[in-house]
Amino acid sequence: MNYSFEYIDIILLAMIAGFIFLRLRGILGKRTGFEGKAAPSQFEKVINNIQTEKKVFQNENFDEKAQQEFLKGAKIAYETIITDFGDNDNKIIASKPLLSKKVQDQFEEALKERSKRGHFAEITFIGVNSAKIKEHNKIDKIINVTVDFVSEVITCIKDKDKKIITGDPEKIKKIYDTWVFSKDTRSNNPNWLLVDILT
Repeated sequence: MNYSFEYIDIILLAMIAGFIFLRLRGILGKRTGFEGKAAPSQFEKVINNIQTEKKVFQNENFDEKAQQEFLKGAKIAYETIITDFGDNDNKIIASKPLLSKKVQDQFEEALKERSKRGHFAEITFIGVNSAKIKEHNKIDKIINVTVDFVSEVITCIKDKDKKIITGDPEKIKKIYDTWVFSKDTRSNNPNWLLVDILT
């Protein structure tokens, strides 16, 4: 399998993003305390995805080291998407850059239905227990990577009167998911996109 890729532009983008990130951090300082829904900074996501992408395409065999680098980014994307879908505003915001149009449309339709019923989700993401690459392939210029996730969350659905409809706000639930991420090697977008949810 050949994952060779011209990555000089990606290196330059990483340097620019890193410079901007350091400048902003020096001006604005670090965040402290709880400031709403947690989400990786855009700069961190860009840099992480660029570093992951370089290793994937430099390594023709997509060996264990390259896979581990990819999985670091996949875990961040997974938590961001789950948290965004499971919060109580019934809107997709933070995870939009990580979703294909197909998945985004499916999520938004489900959230519209939830909103029509007057229901809202409450979720506490405990963490990813494991993330394993099930398979990966390349079709023309498109790379697809299927990942099995096992995670733990506390989640419940409530109505407008805060009455619990489903779930348990005191119970940790284990979730098993299989997601497919995709990357078009011709695209300037550094993010891998979630293109399918198999389970």
